[in-house]
Amino acid sequence: MKLFDVYSLLPVEPVSASGSRITDAEGNEYLDLYGGHAVISVGHSHPRYKEAIREQLDRIGFYSNSVQNKLQEELASKLGDYSGYPDYSLFLCNSGAEANENALKLASFVTGKKKVIAMKKAFHGRTSGAVAATDNPKIVAPFNAGHDITFVPMNDIAAFDQALTPEIAAVIIEGIQGVAGIFEPDTAYLQHLDKRCRENGTLLILDEVQSGYGRTGKFFAHQYSGIRPQLITVAKGMGNGFPIGGVLIAPELKPWSGMLGTTFGGNHLACAAGIAVLDIIKDEHLQENALQVGTVLIKELSNCLSAPIRGKGLMIGFDTPEKFPDLRKNMISRHRIFTGEAKPNVIRLLPSLALSMTDAEYFIEVFKTEIR
Repeated sequence: MKLFDVYSLLPVEPVSASGSRITDAEGNEYLDLYGGHAVISVGHSHPRYKEAIREQLDRIGFYSNSVQNKLQEELASKLGDYSGYPDYSLFLCNSGAEANENALKLASFVTGKKKVIAMKKAFHGRTSGAVAATDNPKIVAPFNAGHDITFVPMNDIAAFDQALTPEIAAVIIEGIQGVAGIFEPDTAYLQHLDKRCRENGTLLILDEVQSGYGRTGKFFAHQYSGIRPQLITVAKGMGNGFPIGGVLIAPELKPWSGMLGTTFGGNHLACAAGIAVLDIIKDEHLQENALQVGTVLIKELSNCLSAPIRGKGLMIGFDTPEKFPDLRKNMISRHRIFTGEAKPNVIRLLPSLALSMTDAEYFIEVFKTEIR
């Protein structure tokens, strides 16, 4: 048997990692400014993170959600306190796609409706409803295409108002669009969505899968706008590499037995990882570090390029200058620096929130040599 060939792979095989550094099978060291799609939040192989998982594994690694699990309660309590949503409830799952799928399902249950508004260029995952709400027809199979989704341009209030009818169950929007190339919703736009959704009996879903967990300098990117959506989805940085996701659910949305379910979601190891991540972010002031280091990166990149630098904190994107089409490839092959991309010509930076100022300055110096 061979692997189902659906990924374009870089010619690098990481075999170990620590902090913001990765070592490949040949012993070469790389600076990681991508964090495996914004997943590595507290740094590779953080000692407290490893210890938490190891100690939990020595006790019990897994049992289903048919039994009590105090780790779930601890994770929910800490996430509520750290994020500023202590009155919300938490449903635990395994990934960002599952989180968005369950948020959409919950909105449909609560409202009794099925239509959804999503943003153009959005990416919400590859499960049935989440991929239907993703603006990429190439990855939407006919099986998924039956969902009733209306796409509107982000930040276009008139287009949104025209699409918002009494039949809309939910509006889903990313705190910052990641896969699209790091594009932010305007504060006024988010505030308008929040107001109009409440007036319309529609639930607002904030997809913070990439933009959450302190990456932008606030715990959630939408908190810059001052809104409080009814549903917030999280994943990637939540487990620092251990699969875990969740939905934060407003207190007015009431559960009933069997409404949602999962076998692996919120298992003992996942919760141990999630608790360790929150404790590390808090104790090591990583949210503040993300804002400080990210602000320097954005400023220095702005000095190097004429095109605007997009994003906040350590969620940064910019268009590659046309005369340097191989910029990302050269960063890997010549300088051993991992960065991300977005089609057709965007570089994305999504490093660990623990990225040091020294490593950020090193990247800037290397970047300057590549664009001279």
